[in-house]
Amino acid sequence: MKLTLICIGNVDAEAVKHVLHGLSQAFPKIQCILSESIMSVPEDTFNQARGQYHSTRILAKTMDFVKRSEADIVLGVTAVDLYVPSLNFVFGEASSSGKVALISLFRLKPEFYGQTDDKRLFYERAVKEAVHEIGHTLGLVHCRNPSCVMFFSNSILDTDRKNSTFCKKCSTLQKGVF
Repeated sequence: MKLTLICIGNVDAEAVKHVLHGLSQAFPKIQCILSESIMSVPEDTFNQARGQYHSTRILAKTMDFVKRSEADIVLGVTAVDLYVPSLNFVFGEASSSGKVALISLFRLKPEFYGQTDDKRLFYERAVKEAVHEIGHTLGLVHCRNPSCVMFFSNSILDTDRKNSTFCKKCSTLQKGVF
Protein backbone atom coordinates (compact mmCIF):
# COMPACT_ATOMS: atom_id res chain seq x y z
CA MET A 1 0.00 0.00 0.00
CA LYS A 2 1.25 3.48 -0.89
CA LEU A 3 0.43 6.76 0.87
CA THR A 4 1.39 10.01 -0.83
CA LEU A 5 1.52 13.31 1.00
CA ILE A 6 0.88 16.41 -1.10
CA CYS A 7 1.31 20.01 -0.02
CA ILE A 8 -1.65 22.25 -0.79
CA GLY A 9 -0.38 25.80 -0.99
CA ASN A 10 2.64 27.11 0.91
CA VAL A 11 3.28 24.69 3.78
CA ASP A 12 6.00 24.54 6.48
CA ALA A 13 8.52 22.10 4.98
CA GLU A 14 9.85 20.98 8.37
CA ALA A 15 6.31 20.18 9.56
CA VAL A 16 5.77 18.11 6.41
CA LYS A 17 8.94 16.12 7.14
CA HIS A 18 7.71 15.39 10.66
CA VAL A 19 4.28 14.36 9.39
CA LEU A 20 5.84 12.01 6.84
CA HIS A 21 8.09 10.48 9.51
CA GLY A 22 5.17 10.15 11.95
CA LEU A 23 3.02 8.42 9.34
CA SER A 24 5.86 5.99 8.56
CA GLN A 25 6.11 5.18 12.27
CA ALA A 26 2.35 4.78 12.74
CA PHE A 27 1.91 2.70 9.58
CA PRO A 28 5.17 0.77 9.06
CA LYS A 29 3.59 -1.51 6.45
CA ILE A 30 2.54 1.44 4.27
CA GLN A 31 5.04 3.14 1.95
CA CYS A 32 4.83 6.86 2.76
CA ILE A 33 6.22 9.33 0.22
CA LEU A 34 6.12 13.07 -0.42
CA SER A 35 4.83 14.20 -3.80
CA GLU A 36 7.04 16.60 -5.73
CA SER A 37 3.85 18.28 -6.94
CA ILE A 38 2.33 21.14 -4.99
CA MET A 39 -1.37 21.72 -5.37
CA SER A 40 -2.67 25.28 -5.28
CA VAL A 41 -5.27 26.08 -2.67
CA PRO A 42 -8.49 26.12 -4.71
CA GLU A 43 -9.75 29.69 -4.47
CA ASP A 44 -13.36 28.63 -5.07
CA THR A 45 -13.27 26.80 -1.73
CA PHE A 46 -12.83 30.07 0.19
CA ASN A 47 -15.83 31.35 2.14
CA GLN A 48 -15.47 35.13 2.37
CA ALA A 49 -17.96 35.50 5.24
CA ARG A 50 -16.13 32.93 7.38
CA GLY A 51 -12.59 33.73 6.23
CA GLN A 52 -12.01 29.98 5.93
CA TYR A 53 -11.74 27.26 3.29
CA HIS A 54 -14.33 24.51 2.89
CA SER A 55 -12.42 21.30 3.57
CA THR A 56 -14.87 18.96 1.83
CA ARG A 57 -14.48 20.92 -1.41
CA ILE A 58 -10.69 20.80 -1.14
CA LEU A 59 -10.92 17.03 -0.59
CA ALA A 60 -12.96 16.69 -3.79
CA LYS A 61 -10.31 18.58 -5.74
CA THR A 62 -7.54 16.51 -4.15
CA MET A 63 -9.29 13.40 -5.49
CA ASP A 64 -8.19 14.48 -8.99
CA PHE A 65 -4.58 14.09 -7.83
CA VAL A 66 -5.38 10.60 -6.50
CA LYS A 67 -6.68 9.59 -9.93
CA ARG A 68 -3.43 10.75 -11.59
CA SER A 69 -1.08 9.18 -9.04
CA GLU A 70 -0.20 5.62 -8.14
CA ALA A 71 -1.11 6.22 -4.51
CA ASP A 72 -3.68 4.18 -2.65
CA ILE A 73 -4.20 7.05 -0.19
CA VAL A 74 -3.37 10.74 -0.48
CA LEU A 75 -2.99 13.11 2.46
CA GLY A 76 -3.16 16.79 1.63
CA VAL A 77 -1.42 19.16 4.04
CA THR A 78 -2.32 22.83 3.99
CA ALA A 79 -1.74 25.94 6.08
CA VAL A 80 -5.16 27.52 5.50
CA ASP A 81 -7.97 27.53 8.07
CA LEU A 82 -10.55 24.82 7.30
CA TYR A 83 -14.22 24.40 8.10
CA VAL A 84 -17.25 22.26 7.36
CA PRO A 85 -20.66 23.97 7.52
CA SER A 86 -21.73 22.30 10.77
CA LEU A 87 -18.57 23.24 12.72
CA ASN A 88 -16.59 26.41 13.49
CA PHE A 89 -13.42 24.77 12.16
CA VAL A 90 -11.80 21.41 11.55
CA PHE A 91 -8.21 20.28 11.98
CA GLY A 92 -8.74 17.85 9.11
CA GLU A 93 -11.17 15.69 7.20
CA ALA A 94 -11.14 12.35 5.39
CA SER A 95 -13.29 11.34 2.45
CA SER A 96 -15.82 8.59 2.77
CA SER A 97 -14.21 6.87 -0.24
CA GLY A 98 -11.16 6.08 1.89
CA LYS A 99 -8.71 7.45 -0.63
CA VAL A 100 -8.05 11.03 0.40
CA ALA A 101 -7.62 13.00 3.61
CA LEU A 102 -6.66 16.53 4.50
CA ILE A 103 -5.13 18.28 7.50
CA SER A 104 -4.56 21.95 8.22
CA LEU A 105 -1.60 23.26 10.17
CA PHE A 106 -3.34 26.60 10.73
CA ARG A 107 -4.76 25.96 14.22
CA LEU A 108 -2.01 23.58 15.34
CA LYS A 109 0.59 26.27 15.99
CA PRO A 110 0.81 27.32 19.65
CA GLU A 111 0.97 30.96 18.52
CA PHE A 112 -2.62 30.67 17.26
CA TYR A 113 -3.65 30.32 20.93
CA GLY A 114 -1.46 33.16 22.15
CA GLN A 115 1.30 30.83 23.33
CA THR A 116 4.99 31.07 22.51
CA ASP A 117 6.39 29.32 19.46
CA ASP A 118 7.00 25.64 20.25
CA LYS A 119 8.06 23.66 17.17
CA ARG A 120 8.09 20.34 19.01
CA LEU A 121 4.46 20.78 20.11
CA PHE A 122 3.44 22.02 16.65
CA TYR A 123 4.99 19.00 14.90
CA GLU A 124 3.51 16.62 17.47
CA ARG A 125 0.03 18.03 16.84
CA ALA A 126 0.50 17.79 13.07
CA VAL A 127 1.47 14.12 13.31
CA LYS A 128 -1.51 13.32 15.54
CA GLU A 129 -3.95 14.93 13.12
CA ALA A 130 -2.35 13.22 10.12
CA VAL A 131 -2.44 9.77 11.75
CA HIS A 132 -6.05 10.42 12.82
CA GLU A 133 -7.20 11.29 9.30
CA ILE A 134 -5.35 8.37 7.71
CA GLY A 135 -7.00 6.15 10.33
CA HIS A 136 -10.33 7.30 8.89
CA THR A 137 -9.24 6.41 5.34
CA LEU A 138 -8.51 2.91 6.64
CA GLY A 139 -12.02 2.57 8.02
CA LEU A 140 -11.59 3.62 11.63
CA VAL A 141 -14.23 5.80 13.29
CA HIS A 142 -13.87 8.10 16.28
CA CYS A 143 -12.85 6.33 19.46
CA ARG A 144 -14.18 6.99 22.95
CA ASN A 145 -10.75 6.59 24.51
CA PRO A 146 -9.44 10.17 25.02
CA SER A 147 -5.82 9.03 24.73
CA CYS A 148 -6.35 7.22 21.40
CA VAL A 149 -5.31 9.09 18.26
CA MET A 150 -8.80 8.36 16.86
CA PHE A 151 -10.49 10.40 19.59
CA PHE A 152 -12.38 13.38 18.09
CA SER A 153 -10.57 16.66 18.72
CA ASN A 154 -13.18 19.28 19.48
CA SER A 155 -10.41 21.64 20.59
CA ILE A 156 -6.63 21.79 20.65
CA LEU A 157 -6.78 20.52 24.27
CA ASP A 158 -8.20 17.23 22.96
CA THR A 159 -5.37 16.99 20.44
CA ASP A 160 -2.78 17.67 23.13
CA ARG A 161 -4.31 15.10 25.50
CA LYS A 162 -4.34 12.22 23.05
CA ASN A 163 -1.41 10.13 21.88
CA SER A 164 -0.18 9.79 18.32
CA THR A 165 -0.85 6.05 18.52
CA PHE A 166 -3.92 3.84 18.37
CA CYS A 167 -5.47 2.28 21.44
CA LYS A 168 -5.58 -1.51 21.61
CA LYS A 169 -9.14 -1.64 20.26
CA CYS A 170 -8.41 0.59 17.24
CA SER A 171 -5.15 -1.26 16.52
CA THR A 172 -7.04 -4.53 16.51
CA LEU A 173 -9.65 -3.16 14.09
CA GLN A 174 -6.93 -2.41 11.55
CA LYS A 175 -4.84 -5.51 12.16
CA GLY A 176 -2.44 -6.13 9.32
CA VAL A 177 -2.22 -2.48 8.22
CA PHE A 178 -0.08 -1.27 11.11
